[in-house]
Amino acid sequence: MSTTPSRKSKLKAFAVCILAATFFWLMTALNKDNYTLRLDYPIHFNYDDSLYTPIQPLPNRVTVNVSGDGWNLLRKSWLTFAERPVQYTILNPQLSSSINSTSLVSQIAEHFPDVKVNYVVADTFELGFEKKISKIISIRADSLSINLRPGHVISSLINTSPSLISVEGPASIIADYPDTLFVPITTPKIQNNYDEIIPLRIPHSDKVVASHSTVFVSFEVARLLRPLPDQK
Repeated sequence: MSTTPSRKSKLKAFAVCILAATFFWLMTALNKDNYTLRLDYPIHFNYDDSLYTPIQPLPNRVTVNVSGDGWNLLRKSWLTFAERPVQYTILNPQLSSSINSTSLVSQIAEHFPDVKVNYVVADTFELGFEKKISKIISIRADSLSINLRPGHVISSLINTSPSLISVEGPASIIADYPDTLFVPITTPKIQNNYDEIIPLRIPHSDKVVASHSTVFVSFEVARLLRPLPDQK
């Protein structure tokens, strides 16, 4: 009986040799130093958000260039997403127009004791903050938009609840908000007492927070027993 290895056995042996060679090459490579790698690292900005608001989105990650041996870089590339964010404090937001990457490197380096942090990929990050202010806006029903069925009149005060709302956001945006917001009544030919919840048409901005988004409007409607005299 022939003892010559089959083609399948030869292929298995060849594959094992390739895998073993690759493994030993990888182990040797990872033990070498002076590799460089770019990592995305989480960052959190500390500032007084009760007084200031950013007028452009703040980054939640920064890209850093690091160097070191292969094992540490491989471990960091796997675990970066789980690292606690570096805390960057802005003491006077209105006077801070950018973040200098040099000051950021030293803080990030504290989170990478096993590798060298060379630089943050962006030289600076632009910042923009404004003073946060609030404004009170009166809410009124637009009486001129009320459409009554002929022979009917409004027989009570027109109530709005709330009658006042507040908006809060960057000073330059809040300054353009009106002092009074008139709510249109779009129901045609009203003949019964009116009470509806109506969406407020507040100027949209994702940087502005409004205390209310709807208003409840109510008033009573009466039918005339005789037509109103013509006004000359």
